[in-house]
Amino acid sequence: MNIDDLEWQQDWYGGVPPRLVEEILERGGLDVLVEAARERGEWFCAEGAVRRLCAAGEFARAWAVVEPFTATGWQPAIRTGADVLLRWGRVEQALELAHPPGPELGDALPDYAEVLVGAGRVDDAIDALAPHLRERRVRRALVRITDGQGRDDRVLELLAPTFDEFRSDPHRCRVPDLWDVLTARATVLERSGRVDEAVALLGADVAAGRYGPRNTVEFHVELLARHGRIEELRELATGAHGPIAARPYVAALEGVGRAADAESYLRGLIDTDVYRIPYENALMEFLVRRGRPDEAVEAVAHTFDEPHEPNLLQATMLLLAEHGQPDKALELTEGRSAAFLEENERYWLRSNRWWLMGEAGRSREALAEIEALPPDEVDDREVTIAWLLARDDRTEEAVARLRQCPGSQAATELARLLVRQGRCAEAVAVIPDVTTQRAENRRLLGKGEEGE
Repeated sequence: MNIDDLEWQQDWYGGVPPRLVEEILERGGLDVLVEAARERGEWFCAEGAVRRLCAAGEFARAWAVVEPFTATGWQPAIRTGADVLLRWGRVEQALELAHPPGPELGDALPDYAEVLVGAGRVDDAIDALAPHLRERRVRRALVRITDGQGRDDRVLELLAPTFDEFRSDPHRCRVPDLWDVLTARATVLERSGRVDEAVALLGADVAAGRYGPRNTVEFHVELLARHGRIEELRELATGAHGPIAARPYVAALEGVGRAADAESYLRGLIDTDVYRIPYENALMEFLVRRGRPDEAVEAVAHTFDEPHEPNLLQATMLLLAEHGQPDKALELTEGRSAAFLEENERYWLRSNRWWLMGEAGRSREALAEIEALPPDEVDDREVTIAWLLARDDRTEEAVARLRQCPGSQAATELARLLVRQGRCAEAVAVIPDVTTQRAENRRLLGKGEEGE
């Protein structure tokens, strides 16, 4: 195995995908994952196997799985391997493995600090990070590893110079991305019981517009919501930051038994705000949560036939299905305008409809609709048919169909069906290896560029 292949697996979900790994573990396929890690260099298989082995206290076996990956020097493998060694009680070996190999920081220094904390050397971890706090990932690591370690005062002291630099002039400081030092400081203040200071800190910066990205506003809103600061939330939700604060404010009102106030607030925004869609979407979600799906549909139905403007049809369908009402969601696909269908039917509406039919136990109707269409009008036709066959308890027909289909998507769907039949080793075998998947991806990218 080489680092390029491992990075590609992580970046592109090459090899056996993580969700399938979880299904294999649920079906008792631990040994299959161990073998796939050893024979095929499958990182997600190795990671899943190591997690399960450590949970069972089988640290020697877990180390045997991950050690070949650590030998590549790839940081995610180093991180996982050091954790195994630490839990196994091999502290010095874990520290040696995790020690940064050179001056380039990357994730190596934060990971090393994490191991130091795990070894009980919290102050050494802080000392290792302290000279590099102008690096965002190092600042975040400092806050993370010291949580619950009784070092909050020292962390605030270390963050102070960077905080003061950014606060004095956020647009002229030498490192523009220092903005997150605000949320870092607020996090430490909050967890040390100084909530009022954290609220005042972020509130002042939000009010003065000194923050960087919207993340600061979102963090401030979430902080207020966590501590039931309803009135401060209301001020944000009814002001310029309404689109960000609306959902947390509604949730906070619901949480204190003021659902009627939450609904009134949302309906008021819809009546007065020019850009209504975010608030209509929030109202629709609120009404479904409150067990009022018909009213939810009625509140947003006027958007359903808009072919180009913001349209909440799909969001409504997915929400209804999520709340166990696929038949009601299906009803929304019927009676749509000709203009809307011309723009959207082939693009997404049909596939959503067939998925909902499968969820509603109407797979045979969906199959009949697909068979009645020209093959070139159905994207991923064979995979869709196979999924519907499986939903109709015709799993062997689905398996046979997918075996005839080329490509990683069909192979992954086939593997998922095999896993659900308990055929875990066979499932892994049908997934193309990393080299094959990389070649397929390059080919597909090349076709996409040619079509532009």
